[in-house]
Amino acid sequence: MTEFKRITPEQAQSLRSEGGVIVDIRDPNSFANGHVTGSTHLDNQSLPDFIATADLDQPLIVVCYHGNSSQSAAAYLVGQGFSDVYSLDGGFERWQQAFPQETEQGDPS
Repeated sequence: MTEFKRITPEQAQSLRSEGGVIVDIRDPNSFANGHVTGSTHLDNQSLPDFIATADLDQPLIVVCYHGNSSQSAAAYLVGQGFSDVYSLDGGFERWQQAFPQETEQGDPS
């Protein structure tokens, strides 16, 4: 895969159930107020360690607020060697509408 793909929350949930990793690039406060269950908060500080320890061939789903900035982040991650990258259409807002039971609160770790 030379570029990322855009997917719906339903497709993301399917990938997630097959071992896909979800990363959330929103600000820490937004992440703490609600995020996809089990997702990892990714920012400029955590990015280098994430890249260094991640399985570059595992599906990676990037989540933002509404599905716009996740596209740039997904393209960047493809450039860093990730082979199977997706941007979540509609972002966390759409995920929360589709899967309210699959969201949680808590500070980024």
